[in-house]
Amino acid sequence: MRQLGEVGPEVSAIGLGCMPMSGSYGSADEADSIATINRALDLGINLLDTADVYGTGHNEELVGRAIRDRRNEVVLATKFGFVPGTDGSPTGINGRPEYVREACEASLRRLGVDTIDLYQQHRVDPETPIEETVGALAELVKEGKVRFIGLSEALAPDLRRAAAVHPISSVQSEYSLLERGVEDEVLPACDELGIGFLPFAPLVRGLLAGSLTATTELSDSDYRSDNRFPRVSPEHRAANAALAQEVQEIAAARSATPGQVALAWLLSRRPWIVPIPGTKRVAYLEDNAGAPAVQLTPEDEQRLDALAGRVQGERYGGGQQRLNRVASPPLSPSA
Repeated sequence: MRQLGEVGPEVSAIGLGCMPMSGSYGSADEADSIATINRALDLGINLLDTADVYGTGHNEELVGRAIRDRRNEVVLATKFGFVPGTDGSPTGINGRPEYVREACEASLRRLGVDTIDLYQQHRVDPETPIEETVGALAELVKEGKVRFIGLSEALAPDLRRAAAVHPISSVQSEYSLLERGVEDEVLPACDELGIGFLPFAPLVRGLLAGSLTATTELSDSDYRSDNRFPRVSPEHRAANAALAQEVQEIAAARSATPGQVALAWLLSRRPWIVPIPGTKRVAYLEDNAGAPAVQLTPEDEQRLDALAGRVQGERYGGGQQRLNRVASPPLSPSA
């Protein structure tokens, strides 16, 4: 178990990202997904992370059904802010106070709960001062609809501005052996402010776990089949899979799996880091659950630290790039 920031809940050292259960990485079987959630709870993995945009509401409904009889075992986290287009893909971000409340009420209905444990702004709205968004979230905390507030992909200055309005329990961002962009400013800000950190895509969308290889054939419905995530696109996947092979070599020497090594490396960075690898399969969940038991040597960590300098491709491609790590506008002097 780990404390998620100075004011946040106590959660399992590894969480469960539920996004793949709504078709983002190819088709998903609902019965298998619910079985995966129940197995997570059986193993003591209590942090479940979803969002209103995953499957355009389907993911929250699925999670709600899965935990209906086990609500007291769950730290339930969801996110708001992306505005879906006609095909469900995000087209923009909305952090206006009235939208925050509207989105929360909708998520509560889909999840079938009275309170969201950790409610997170999915991306910073470049048109709305973050003080206004967090102020609306603070009102939801006062009303008992939300217990803790989190952010996702926020920059360090925005973390400071947000924390000045209300305590922030956590921030999500991509962080892995191959993606180290949060280390210079965001993680030090979390240290300074007492904010926990939830790395998403900690296994680089299956690449570091070995479930996605240079030769894996992906369906058209799999988000990894186009250039949305260049590091696992056909152009760069073979080169980055070679880096994953080095993780495999370390794992073999530690009687572990490569996914466990990649997660253990993250756990070693800070005591308040809680990776949230996404999966829809029990076998992968059980593998991830073994990560806290893996002990890496200083030599292992030195070798792993060097991998990011050789990664090929950007984090996001196309229109996705404009939705990530943007700054909040200044608060109006009259506000």
